[in-house]
Amino acid sequence: MSGVRMLTRIGLAIVLLASAAAAAEAAGGGGVLYDVTVTNLTRGQILSPPVVVAHRSNFRVFRAGDSAAPELAALAEDADSADLIALLESDPAVHAVEIGNGVILPGESLTVTIALGGGSRMITALGMLVTTNDSFFSGTRRIQGAGSSFDAPAYDAGSEANTQDCDHIPGPPCDNPFVRVTDGAEGFIHISSGVREAGDLDVGVHDWRNPTARIVVSRAGR
Repeated sequence: MSGVRMLTRIGLAIVLLASAAAAAEAAGGGGVLYDVTVTNLTRGQILSPPVVVAHRSNFRVFRAGDSAAPELAALAEDADSADLIALLESDPAVHAVEIGNGVILPGESLTVTIALGGGSRMITALGMLVTTNDSFFSGTRRIQGAGSSFDAPAYDAGSEANTQDCDHIPGPPCDNPFVRVTDGAEGFIHISSGVREAGDLDVGVHDWRNPTARIVVSRAGR
C-alpha cells in the first residue's frame, strides 16, 4: 500500500497540466451513447486521463511497427493529449473524441461517455503509464449492441530512450515532465518491455505485466 500512496503525491498534478486543457467535446453530434470504463490493472503505475475515440473501422489511432506521430509521442512521453485530440478530431473517419476527468490509480476505474454514430462502430481508449519514459496503454474493439469487454496491453512509443532516469520521467516519484532523450530510442511502436533494473525506478513498485487495462463498453444508462 505504501508504494501506491507514494504514486499519489501531489507532484502528479504537473503531469496533468497539459491534459486538463485538452478536455474536448465530441467531434460529431448525435449517435448512441456508450459508457467506456477503463480499469487500471497494474500494481504500481498510474494511468493518465484516458483518451477515448469513436471511429470507423478503416481508421487506426496508430499501428504497431510504425513510427509514432509527434502527437502520439506527446501522450506517451508526458501525458499531453491536447495535440493528439486535435489531430483525431480533424479526421473525417473519427466521429467523437472524449477525455477522462482525472487519472486512474492502480486498481481503480474511470468512466468516459462517448457517442457512436456516423458510421463509427469502433472504440479505442489509450493513455500514458506515467512512471515510464514513453509507454502507453491502448485497446480497440468493434462495438455491437449492448457493448463489449476487452483488455489492453502497454506499448512503447519508441520515441524516447528508456533511460528510467528520474530526470526524464513525468510521473511520481520523479515529477519531471517535458524532458526527453531521443538518442537510443527504438524508433517504432512496439509492446513495452516494462521496467527493468536500470535507472532510478524501483522495479518492485513500478513494473507490470500485460494487460495493463481492462476496458468495458456498455450502453449508457443501463
